Formats: sequence, structure tokens, C-alpha cells
Amino acid sequence: MAERIQLIEAELDTLYIISQVLNSTHDLHAKLQAVLEILHKRSGMRSGMITLREIENNSMIVSVVHTDGASKFTEPVRYNPGEGLMGAILDEGSTIVIEKVSEEPRFLGRLGLYDPELPFIGSPIYIEEGDTIGVLAAQPDNSQFLGERARFMEMIANLIAQSVKMLRLIERKQRHLLSERDQLKQALIKNYSFENIIGHSPPMLKVFDLIRQVAKWNTTVLIRGESGTGKEVVANAIHFNSGCAGGPFLKLNCAALPDTLLESELFGHEKGAFSGAVSQRKGRFELADNGTLFLDEIGEISASFQAKLLRVLQEGEFERVGGTQTIKVNVRIIAATNRNLEEEVTEGKFREDLYYRLNIMPVHMPPLRDRTEDIPQLSEFLLNRISQQQGGRPLEIKESAIRILMKHNWPGNVRELANRLERAAIMSPNGIIDRDVMVSTGLEDEIGTAISLKPQKTPAVDFNDENMDDRERVIAALEQSGWVQAKAARLLNMTPRQIAYRIMTLDITMKQI
Repeated sequence: MAERIQLIEAELDTLYIISQVLNSTHDLHAKLQAVLEILHKRSGMRSGMITLREIENNSMIVSVVHTDGASKFTEPVRYNPGEGLMGAILDEGSTIVIEKVSEEPRFLGRLGLYDPELPFIGSPIYIEEGDTIGVLAAQPDNSQFLGERARFMEMIANLIAQSVKMLRLIERKQRHLLSERDQLKQALIKNYSFENIIGHSPPMLKVFDLIRQVAKWNTTVLIRGESGTGKEVVANAIHFNSGCAGGPFLKLNCAALPDTLLESELFGHEKGAFSGAVSQRKGRFELADNGTLFLDEIGEISASFQAKLLRVLQEGEFERVGGTQTIKVNVRIIAATNRNLEEEVTEGKFREDLYYRLNIMPVHMPPLRDRTEDIPQLSEFLLNRISQQQGGRPLEIKESAIRILMKHNWPGNVRELANRLERAAIMSPNGIIDRDVMVSTGLEDEIGTAISLKPQKTPAVDFNDENMDDRERVIAALEQSGWVQAKAARLLNMTPRQIAYRIMTLDITMKQI
């Protein structure tokens, strides 16, 4: 009786130690190896072995073994369901106790570990009933209390099962997160591919050629152009098609912050560096290490901050605000500005050395007025985005509306075009944007007062186009004839009375000349 109590107390202590090991942060193999070592030293369970089932082929492979001497096998040892004693435990899903190994015909002895004169206990490791994932096996050092020792092995197997279950759950989540991350990366690369930058006009084709070349290298890029020309879109495309695409991509509008906040935002700060700095914070440069940092409105930074920025651009190193440790980073810089930096350098407002450091590869974005032939394609793209914002509402733009858009000077560039189209979509009760809808947004009234820098290109009209409905055909003829009904009638092979009737029945608002 005393021996039984002593055995139970020893097993309880062993269970406690094994539970601590299985709850540690070590990898699974190390934890399982430690479990077998504890079983050997504290419970007299020799030659411990743990096999785990391979998900791919349903066989079991020996994962860990504990021996007194050197291991006697080098190649992986596998057991198929029903094969030998291990296969029988896997099939039956229950503990098997052998009083003497030499008397068990199913014992294969592949590992050459076990004493044929000693007992053997093998317990299934299962996550839930019917889902056996492995076997825990060992040899008791004597034949006493085999029933108690079998129950003890079952408890150890249960602890191992819970640990493996948790690990597999974590691995499954990690695989899911990695898969989701890869999908998001692919979606980003797809969304920011060069093909998604809208435009086939000669000025835009030059931009495409340049950014394809620029994306190959990690050199600094300065994107220049008026506000609203799509500088940030180009910055996205350069990053996601470059060698830095796998790294972070951070953005900062330099005009949005004063110098003190800008320095903290870019370089980070140490705890207590200033009032409110309650903890250490990494800056954008540190966070963008091995990636890209997009500095928008770079021409807005003050002369005093330009010197601080120049150092990190030249040397790739800086200190956090309030810190003394020098931090080195590898960051690709893409900057953007709508200012004339050459004039600013001449006037002493912008450092010449910083200008040359930024202007290594300039990319000039053409204003929308210089690429009006891109307006139809841009309009379709922007309307698709507006449609999604309005819950998938179908939107269609007519040629008559496109012709009005192509006559405008667009001082606000693509951003203004997006604004106009969203307003037109709101004004259109049925989602069809034609000339009258565009007029209702006030755009046509501005056409007369807008100052065009060059003659605007308008698409040629084919009055015999079968895809053009009657209303669009009449509007096109009126526009081409300067809104003189008699001239429009001749273009359409109609009489003045016929075209007047069409204007009335088609509810066309005549432009007052």
C-alpha cells in the first residue's frame, strides 16, 4: 500500500512538472523531448517514444525518442495504421499494456530500444474521440502497478494532445494570416500596377516609361506637378513595382505639421523628450526601414528642418528627439511637390544641397489640360469608384457629357474631375450623366470664363454610329453647329421643323448663345 501511495505522489509531481514544460514557449520538439526525459528520470518509464501522425498520408512518424545511450536509428521511422503495435494503438484509439515485450507477436522492434523482458505501455494521443494524432509509448522499469502506470501514461498523453492541439490551432491561424497577407499584397500590387494608372496620351506615356525605369532601382524620386495630378498614385506604383515592395510603405504630408511635430513624426522621440512624450515612439523613417517613405509637399518644410532632413537622406542615420543613440536605416525616399523648387533655391528658400539630393530622378506629372484625350477613360474609372461608394449604383456617362468635360480647363486637375463627376452622379436621378446633368452642376457656365492655355481636343462625332441614341445624336449636332437649329438639321438630314420637334420631345435644354 505504501509503495502504491509513493508511486501516485511521484506521478502527481511528474504531471505538474510536465504541464509546466508543455506550457513553456519552447518549440514542440524540444517540449516533447523534455517530457520523455522527465518520464525516464522521475517515473522510471524508460525508452520513451512519441509518434505523431502525418496529415498528408495518415501514417505516423517517430518524432522524439529518449534513450540511455546514442540513438540506434538515423532514417525516419514510420508506422502505418494497423502496422505493428503502434499501428494497432492508432487504429483502436485505446491504451495497450504488454506485460512482457518478448511475448507480444505484434511488436516489431524497429528501433531496437526495448528490453524484451520488461513490460510496455502505449497510449493514444487524441485531440477528440476518433481523432488520434499519435502515440506515447514507454517501458516501465518493473511489472508492478501496470494499471496505475497505464492511467498515468494516458494523462500524460492527454496533456501532450492539448499542447499539440493548441500549437496546430496557432499554426493554422498563422497560415491563414500569411495567406491573407499574401493575398492583400497581391491585391495591392494589382491595384497599383502601372496598368492601373489611367492615361494613354503622349505626356502620360512618357511618365509610364520613366517610372518603369525608376522602379527598378532604389534611387530617390521627386514627383513634380500641379496639385491633383496624381502624384501619390505614381508613388504607390513605384513602390509596389520595386524591390522594396515587400517592405513597408509609409506616407507623410509635410505641409500638415509644424517643425516640432514633423521632427517627432519622422525621427521618433524618447520618453520624456517633451511634454506629453509618455513613452518611446518610433518615427516614420525607422518604421519604413527596408521599405519606402513618401514625403508629400516636400517644398513646404522650413529652412531649419531642411538641414535635419538632408542628413538622414545623405547618411541614412538620425537620432530620435531627446535621444543620443544613432539609428541607421535603409529607406527609399519618394518626395512630391507642386512648387517651383528651382525658383525657391534661387530665392534662398530651399537648400540647394537638399534640392540636388531629392531631384535625382524627377518625374513630371502633366496637368489634365495637357492630356484631355485621357478624360473619357479617366471618367469611366472615377465613375466606377463613385458607383462603389454609392453602394454599387449603376452609373453611365454619355458622350455629350464627355464633350463638356473635354472643353474645361481643369485648374484642379484629376481631383477636380473626380469632384465634378461625384456631383453629377448625385444630381442624376437615374444614374445617367448626360449634357444636361453636367450643365446642372454649373460646369458649362464656367467654360465661357475658363482661360484655356491651348486649344482643347474634342472627340470627333460619327452621326451614323448605331450605338448613339437619338438624344445624344441631336445634342452632338447642336454642339457642332454652335446651337443653331438649322445647321444641326442639315448635319442630321432633317428639316428645321423635324429637329425642333426632336428637341422638344427629347427634352433637350437649348444653350443660349
